[in-house]
Parts: sequence; C-alpha cells; structure tokens
Amino acid sequence: MVDGWIILDKPLGLGSTQGVAAVKRNLRQAGFGKVKVGHGGTLDPLATGVLPIGIGEATKLCGRMLDASKVYAFTVQFGAETDTLDLEGRIVTESPHRPALSDLESALGAFRGPIEQVPPAYSALMIDGERAYDLARAGQVVELKSRSVTIHTLTLDCTDGPPQALQSATLTAHVSKGTYIRSLARDIARALGTVGHVTMLRRLRAGPFDLSGAISLDKLNEVGQGAPLEHVLLPLEAGLVDIPALNLDPEQARAVRQGRVLTGLPFDDGLYWARAGNVPVALVELSGGSLSVTRGFNIADVAE
Repeated sequence: MVDGWIILDKPLGLGSTQGVAAVKRNLRQAGFGKVKVGHGGTLDPLATGVLPIGIGEATKLCGRMLDASKVYAFTVQFGAETDTLDLEGRIVTESPHRPALSDLESALGAFRGPIEQVPPAYSALMIDGERAYDLARAGQVVELKSRSVTIHTLTLDCTDGPPQALQSATLTAHVSKGTYIRSLARDIARALGTVGHVTMLRRLRAGPFDLSGAISLDKLNEVGQGAPLEHVLLPLEAGLVDIPALNLDPEQARAVRQGRVLTGLPFDDGLYWARAGNVPVALVELSGGSLSVTRGFNIADVAE
C-alpha cells in the first residue's frame, strides 16, 4: 500500500488531471499496481507551481486541500483584457491608459480583506448542470454571480515600465478558497482606469504545502525508472499539520477504527487528527468531550 503526498511543481502547459495521470503512470511503472490518486486543487495549464497530489488514503484529504487558503504570485499586463482573463484568450477590450505606480499602490488597499468577486466566465463553475467554460466556448453569454472571498495579504513585488505609465505589475496574494486570481487582476486593472489580464501565475503554497517540498516532473519520472518512492513521497500527516494531533492508546484506536464514539476526553472542542503511535487513525471532531470520526484512515500499524 502507498499512502501520502507527492507535491508536484506543475510545469507550464500541463493540466492538473495530466499531473495526476503522470503520478499514476510512474507508480504503475515502479510496480505499485493500481493506486488511488487525486489532486488537491486545480491549476490551469498556463499556471505553474504547487499541485498537491494525494495517494491512497491521503486522497481522503484532498477535499481539505481544496478548501485551504493558497498563495500565488501573478503578473498583470495592463492595456488589454482577454475573454479568459489570461494569455490563452482573445483580446476583447483595450485601453491606452497605463497606471502610475503611486495609483497602483493606493488601489491595492481596496482589495485586501473580505471582498466581492465575480468569477471568470472561463471557469469550472456549474451553470444549470454545465461548466461555465463550456458555455463560454460555445459562444454563450455567461453571467456569474459575485461571491465573497478574502484576500489575506496582497503585496506588490515589482513593476515593468516607467513609474508614471506601468506596463505590468507582479504581485503576491494570500487568498481564501474560491478566489480567482484572474478576476483579481481584472478588477485591479479596472480600478486603475484601464484593463488587464494575467500573463504569469504561479502557486507558491496550497494549505500546508509550499515549493520547498515540491518536485519537478523530471524528478517524478525518475520514480518510474527505479528511483526510490520515499525520496519524493510525503507522509499522509503532512497534510494535517494545521490541526492538532490527538494521541490514542491501543484500545481507543481500536474503537475509533470501528467507528465508535469515545466520551469523557479532556480536550477542547474542534477538529483533530487521531493517531496511534505514529500511525494516523482518523480525522475526528471533539464536542463536549465526545469524539466522533469525520474520516477514517485504513493504514496498518507495522508494529502490530
């Protein structure tokens, strides 16, 4: 059995589902047979960076990765807006205006904290049972409702062009789930009296995972050629470092594995990951001293 995470530094042009397929292929070539694999957050083909890929029991945590906050670096090119809001689309609006550096710095404050944002028409959101991007590609007018998201931090990294007429700006944003960086770039440009689109997008962090633990596609392919999997595989619990661990004795661990509710536990209410020794047992919820299982992990204790 293989359980854990491969954090892929997704290259330009590769889709998230292709990244998952690459992991499956290399595991198969390495002799691991059929293994369950899933990703923890879609990245567009034109985006690069952190793509968490869960393997085995870690796939049960992919939903948590989708809900986690993320950090992106991105470049906004001023003067043209495309239908996809990035380099992939066709230009639909142009403006001769180029913003001043001082105006950009002043405008960013309005995009920090809770904001309302309209997602891009070219997105995977569902409209009457169909993907928005499918409707947009078919030439239909796509109207999406605004949604509340949170921009935890937004910083200006560098600019291109003279201070009084910027051609582009590169920023870093720490954002909540559901935030579209392409929409953020669009709205920043419009707030500056111009239009813009994303020319570079790189995910620096997704939940607890960042680029320090990410591997290249070439490094992944080495696994299929005989390189040890443990050199690139992070343990399942690496996806749980943002919540506290709860140590169980052997009897408690058996009860939790059987789905029984434990009572009388002297811990604060909230979400925990329960473990027996170093073995993850379950994602659990504590309320009033009672423990209930949210997601169980079928991982054998090698010491048993």
